[in-house]
Amino acid sequence: MSTLPGAGHVAAAWEQVRGPVIVPLLRASVLLCLAMSAMLFAEKVYMAVVVLAVRLLGRRPERQYRSEPVGDDDPELGSAAYPMVLVQIPMYNEREVYQLSIGAACGLSWPSDRIVVQVLDDSTDPVIKELVQVECRRWVRKGVNIKYEIRDNRRGYKAGALKEGMKHGYVKDCDLVAVFDADFQPEPDFLQRAVPFLIHNPDIALVQARWKFVNADECLMTRMQEMSLDYHFKVEQEVGSSTYAFFGFNGTAGVWRISALNEAGGWKDRTTVEDMDLAVRASLKGWKFVYLGDLKVKNELPSTFKAFRYQQHRWSCGPANLFRKMVMEIARNKKVTLWKKIHVIYNFFLVRKVVAHIVTFVFYCLVIPTTVLVPEVEVPKWGCVYIPTIITLLNAVGTPRSVHLVIFWVLFENVMSLHRAKATFIGLLEAGTANEWVVTEKLGDTLKTKMPSKALKKLRVRIGERLHLWELGVAAYLFLCGCYDISFGNNHYFIFLFMQSITFFIVGVGYVGTFVAQ
Repeated sequence: MSTLPGAGHVAAAWEQVRGPVIVPLLRASVLLCLAMSAMLFAEKVYMAVVVLAVRLLGRRPERQYRSEPVGDDDPELGSAAYPMVLVQIPMYNEREVYQLSIGAACGLSWPSDRIVVQVLDDSTDPVIKELVQVECRRWVRKGVNIKYEIRDNRRGYKAGALKEGMKHGYVKDCDLVAVFDADFQPEPDFLQRAVPFLIHNPDIALVQARWKFVNADECLMTRMQEMSLDYHFKVEQEVGSSTYAFFGFNGTAGVWRISALNEAGGWKDRTTVEDMDLAVRASLKGWKFVYLGDLKVKNELPSTFKAFRYQQHRWSCGPANLFRKMVMEIARNKKVTLWKKIHVIYNFFLVRKVVAHIVTFVFYCLVIPTTVLVPEVEVPKWGCVYIPTIITLLNAVGTPRSVHLVIFWVLFENVMSLHRAKATFIGLLEAGTANEWVVTEKLGDTLKTKMPSKALKKLRVRIGERLHLWELGVAAYLFLCGCYDISFGNNHYFIFLFMQSITFFIVGVGYVGTFVAQ
């Protein structure tokens, strides 16, 4: 039987490097990934135990801290009993949602002489700037104390806008600041429910609300996001609030004590996670945070893959970069306990923000598939089956209504782990795009006004225009490994490999998320 020219040389070269090079490297990679998997598994189990204990013991924030309604102590004071609240709404070319956020902020139930709504408009589109300004004037005529503020540059992006907003003279009279992104719509009683924790507990710096997604059912991709974010809020934020009174500020739907914000050094734009940066610095000053899981603020999930990918890059790269910048500062801090420093460095940063992103892609999309080609290296069943299964089930409990979608969630999360792992390495190494900031696109009611036929036409165009080469490359590799496993393997990895390959391919050709006609 004749062979292809050069095939023999390739096979010979492979055999020469396989034993002395590939096998030892792959074995070391398996051991490293198993260690990281064990770290992640222990963290997930620990958080599950804490959440269960909190539920059984009834350790709700209302039972841990004073939270009587504002004004109950001395009704005769009237509005003077209410602290002065600044509401900041940073926005950038938010044509689709600016009216929703401004309207919701202006509708907050709070004495009119004790609240200032500040719209921080960094828009570069003059038409949108005019629309936002007109909307602000409309609320001024209704008697709302609303300020429209602009800058002559976008230095620092969101952090820069928030920092600049704090410099205005009228802010000096404010005690608290609530921050809402442009697509967030707080209910009228938001301040009535959040502010009491800050008024009656002087050691609390931040009250964080939970996000409620208005477009979770828009497409399968938004359902997947809902599952991940529900776990983040119901488990990660709950655990941080209940144990060490520390968690990462989500950048929106939260109320800060201005004195704590200033003591921590204010807003900084050194990373793309200015919210987490501020939270860590405030925590190192000894301030406590409270998460209110029952207080929900409506917002929009990114429903286009492009917007979601940029968002995940920012959310993965930023924490890794912040970890690089602050790890020694945290370790040397004298104001917090040793256990809290271990929690912040190990649990919060290392395991959740670094290990989780890296091991998901490297282990399940690279190392395990490669062991198919190198049968001398085996992965123990507890590492490739039992641990990931338990982790998946623990994640799924956050969104009971989507348990039947858990297989799709796993496959999609593995695809996104490609971008998260890449972003994590960029952040740790502080590479070129470490501080890249792309505003997450919001669609608002756009989809309701578009004709389906136009959207389908755009779909056909986009598949031809936008191919994601990284995803297609991984899809091809997984498919190759799956075929090899069917032919020569005996561990049945091919079932997972083909499913994961198909998922990478679907994303690679752009057939994911919502498509909007332009």
